[in-house]
Amino acid sequence: MKALRNYLDKIKPNFEEGGKFHAFQSVFDGFETFLFVPSKTAKTGTHIHDAIDSKRIMSIVVISLVPALLFGMYNVGYQHFTHTGATGSFIEMFIYGFLAVLPKIIVSYVVGLGIEFVVAQWKKEEIQEGFLVSGILIPMIVPVDCPLWILAVATAFSVIFAKEVFGGTGMNVFNVALITRAFLFFAYPTKMSGDAVWVSGDTIFGMGQAVDGLTVATPLGQAATSGTVPAFNMDMITGLIPGSIGETSVIAILIGAVILLWTGVASWKTMLSVFVGGAFMAWVFNAIGMENNTMAQMPWYEHLVLGGFCFGAVFMATDPVTSARTERGKYIFGFLIGVMAIVIRVLNPGYPEGMMLAILLMNIFAPLIDYCVVQSNISRREKRAVKSNQ
Repeated sequence: MKALRNYLDKIKPNFEEGGKFHAFQSVFDGFETFLFVPSKTAKTGTHIHDAIDSKRIMSIVVISLVPALLFGMYNVGYQHFTHTGATGSFIEMFIYGFLAVLPKIIVSYVVGLGIEFVVAQWKKEEIQEGFLVSGILIPMIVPVDCPLWILAVATAFSVIFAKEVFGGTGMNVFNVALITRAFLFFAYPTKMSGDAVWVSGDTIFGMGQAVDGLTVATPLGQAATSGTVPAFNMDMITGLIPGSIGETSVIAILIGAVILLWTGVASWKTMLSVFVGGAFMAWVFNAIGMENNTMAQMPWYEHLVLGGFCFGAVFMATDPVTSARTERGKYIFGFLIGVMAIVIRVLNPGYPEGMMLAILLMNIFAPLIDYCVVQSNISRREKRAVKSNQ
């Protein structure tokens, strides 16, 4: 590492003001600060110092996503081999899924980071690191059959209109990855819903079996269309069910949650409150007894393990930029996400998922929640001060 540090110091003048590669200063700075903690320190003024910077935080989040991503790759292969009637080993299924998912990751990063580089150069600022996480989240929350060009269009739209127009990383109101999914859902609904998008029907480098017109519904989709509550089974926990690439395995998501909580990157208050809110609202619908609504009859624990509920609670709701920041506000924010996700699932049969819209809706109200919490604290302290002075 010392040799690499010395080499970067040697070529750095070429990228500074007056250097022959000055036009790529932001690119060099982004690469350097990704590899090494910046050596610059504040000389005057009051500053809050921490042992970790945003790039390291983003790296931890990416690491926490790896278990769900790796399992998602295997599940893509497993679902393909299972539903096409092809035969293959564990390794063949994983390699098939890896080759099916890898292009989506590449497209997401090339498009998103490409826009980030251009904006950084235009504004003469350092490259912002927020897309390190968004770039891997986007491929994980889409169906495996989502075309690459559509994914590229949606990624460009979300980075430009949900992030850069607000000022870049740390200034966005909405979760960038969820805006990508929302754009896909409303602009290309046939590529994001229905029964024909969850399992790949292609053969990749001779692996698997090509099948035309393959249709496989997710458990939530079956509940919404068949009128019967799916029987709970361990596949719902392990994740060997059709669904978005990274959202099916509760176990893999739990591993990611442990990493986020152990490192202190994510708030357990937000995470726990989402599950409490979802379980509470599902129990309410169970108690009401809506006989003609299958989603209302689904047990609360099935609601929590199906679809993108776990994934959204762990990786989306805890986004430090778009979620509530006050400690009490985190409880309220998470609880309302869980409640709204189940309400949308039960009362909107055309959209059986619910988690995406619930989080985006609460992104809007996060500043209001924080404001109300702060004002409540101020009022309480004013009353306390008045009493102490009497």
